[in-house]
Amino acid sequence: MWEFLKKLRRFDAYPKTLEDVRVQTYGGGTITIISIIIMALLFWSELIDYMTPNVTEELFVDTSRSPTIQINLDFTVPKISCDFLALDAMDSSGEQHLEINHNIYKRRLDLEGRPIEEPKKEDITIKVKSNSSETNRTECGSCYGAADRCCNTCEEVKEAYRERKWAIDNLQNISQCKDEKLGEKLKTAFTQGCQIYGSLIVNRVSGSFHVAPGESFSVSHLHVHDVQPFSSSDFNTSHRIRHLSFGASIESQTHNPLKDTEAFATEGSTMFQYYIKIVPTSYVRKDGTIIIANQFSVTKHQKVVSIMSGESGMPGIFFQYELSPLMVKFSEKERSFGHFVTNLCAIIGGVYTVAGLLDSCLYHSIKLIQRKMELGKLN
Repeated sequence: MWEFLKKLRRFDAYPKTLEDVRVQTYGGGTITIISIIIMALLFWSELIDYMTPNVTEELFVDTSRSPTIQINLDFTVPKISCDFLALDAMDSSGEQHLEINHNIYKRRLDLEGRPIEEPKKEDITIKVKSNSSETNRTECGSCYGAADRCCNTCEEVKEAYRERKWAIDNLQNISQCKDEKLGEKLKTAFTQGCQIYGSLIVNRVSGSFHVAPGESFSVSHLHVHDVQPFSSSDFNTSHRIRHLSFGASIESQTHNPLKDTEAFATEGSTMFQYYIKIVPTSYVRKDGTIIIANQFSVTKHQKVVSIMSGESGMPGIFFQYELSPLMVKFSEKERSFGHFVTNLCAIIGGVYTVAGLLDSCLYHSIKLIQRKMELGKLN
């Protein structure tokens, strides 16, 4: 056993010097402390990198499309009351979506953006004009010359005026509208703001949705908004997009690029348009959990729509989206522990070697200067 230990000592690649012949310097101590700090920082950086999953990216044709897509939104319109804002969704042909599953809420805000009442669920069903008159009513209210039928509700009177393309000068003069608190709504039309938030599920086809002033309805497959008794130029459509995503939400810039986007209208009757290109995305976590989400890019445009400007359209915030046939797949994978240990050895050995070279150069340089000083040859 003793003989084996003697032979083992011959393989020592790190011979030790005697304590009596070692020279410790201030420069060596300084370099040692700096080296330890550098090694600690590099070790921490390497540890963070090791703990962070390695994400790989793949691109392929999407053959597993679901029949629907969920739109998550949270908008704030600070200058228009909730009574005069409508949210509508339509498919690529311009027809309104029917039987939409949605969870959309409106919350009234003051001009400072503070809530003034609890949110209320919004009915986003688009009204379709009916051409048939109801004959089973016991009363027959006047349409005020707009139609030869009974108008027993405020909505029926307004519908009759829309058919004639007449404007209603004062809704308070119409008896059917006196019970709808229109006076209060008119007073707060521009002295309150509105937050619209929630989610809606639509068919997975290209389409659009918008937030626009006025009551929305459909006449002969044409989607219009009735802003009476105001003019379109009275509405300030400045807004803030707090959140907009499609499908499951993932904290990523490409999944919510419009987060906290603010848009300001310099004049009334401004139309904001957002053209969105959606790319289906699958995210596979380390534990095998699969998240189906969507990334999207967006192009923004705004214009003033009025007869004077020659631009067609209506004021509001419009989103038009298209779906890409390709899918991006992100997969999380654990990093190699062996690679982590190899990098640590490289860090320690590299810093130690470089520090030793610097210490050796510094030590010999100082010794050379001291010798010249002793010989009086230092100029």
